Amino acid sequence: MMKLILLLFLFPHAMMADFDYRIENTNLSISQDSVIYNYDRLRFRGDYFQNNFFSTIIVDGVNYYGQKYINSKEFTLIQSIESDTPFLTASNFYNYDNGSAYSKIYRAYIGYEDAKNRVVFGLQNITMGVGRIWNPTNLFNPKNIYALEPDEVFGVFGVSYTRHINDTSHITVVASQKADDSFKYGARYKSYMSFVDIGFSLISSNQTKMLGYEIEGNLLDTGMEFRSEGAYIKNELKDFFQGIVGVDYGFVNGVTLVAEVLYSSENFSYQEILENLNSEIVSNLVQANFYTALSLSYSFNIFLDGSVLYIDSFDDKNSRFISPSLTYTLDDYNSFMIGAMVGDLKSRYYFKYLLSF
Repeated sequence: MMKLILLLFLFPHAMMADFDYRIENTNLSISQDSVIYNYDRLRFRGDYFQNNFFSTIIVDGVNYYGQKYINSKEFTLIQSIESDTPFLTASNFYNYDNGSAYSKIYRAYIGYEDAKNRVVFGLQNITMGVGRIWNPTNLFNPKNIYALEPDEVFGVFGVSYTRHINDTSHITVVASQKADDSFKYGARYKSYMSFVDIGFSLISSNQTKMLGYEIEGNLLDTGMEFRSEGAYIKNELKDFFQGIVGVDYGFVNGVTLVAEVLYSSENFSYQEILENLNSEIVSNLVQANFYTALSLSYSFNIFLDGSVLYIDSFDDKNSRFISPSLTYTLDDYNSFMIGAMVGDLKSRYYFKYLLSF
């Protein structure tokens, strides 16, 4: 991995590449089940680019502070989860009085792009699907909507290639290496047909086979954006289908509504999910067959934004989840957020401060 990092810096430099960098510090003060702790992440991002070549590296320093939390079962679980890559992307946790810290490589890749082609090699993010809340077809970098930062996910180590066939269609192929040195392969074709974008995807590994579809487009002349994606998944645990249907609509008063429904032909117990946290399909392991989600967001002015997300499975236990938040953007460098994540099993309240420069 150190050789890859060295390549990321020296290769563009040898070509007299331009260099941009950004430093961000994300600080979260969290109250959870009568336990108060602090999470802090210092992130450095560097981007080289020259003509059609580019490279990016993102590294983090992470610190948890709060004696009760670092001695909890949840934190022990966090320490045990590793990226599914042939090398470790994070250091060991360093424990000190009342706290614990570690460092990690979040992204590190090089690439080339022109009008028809894009190829990326390294620790990267693979996007698939059209879901806003759930992504059943994305078995590479699925997000976790129940996390404080849903898009903060492990990178995939491999190569991805996208070929733009014409102005309305493209194909992407992916080959990634896993922690056991086996490979996961993926392919996705997407094209605009009549009035919708339609895509098909395939993923194959030693443990999993997936066949998926995705559709998105405007719903007649209503101004609504319709989307759907679904996946038939054949895995060591179970074979099942999972799919979503969603709509987005922006009202004239500035309110944006997102509605999404998830159906899964199989559900999994809480114990099964805990036992398979390192599974390729952990994001598809749901506790109910049916979920609905509603998200509302509104910009009060250029500084203040509010949003609320509500999810319900209409089950007897662990069925409801609500997450309201309010964000104040002071300037290009400082923003503040207060929010809550309230569920049937546990609740979290937080204050977030983001500093970037």
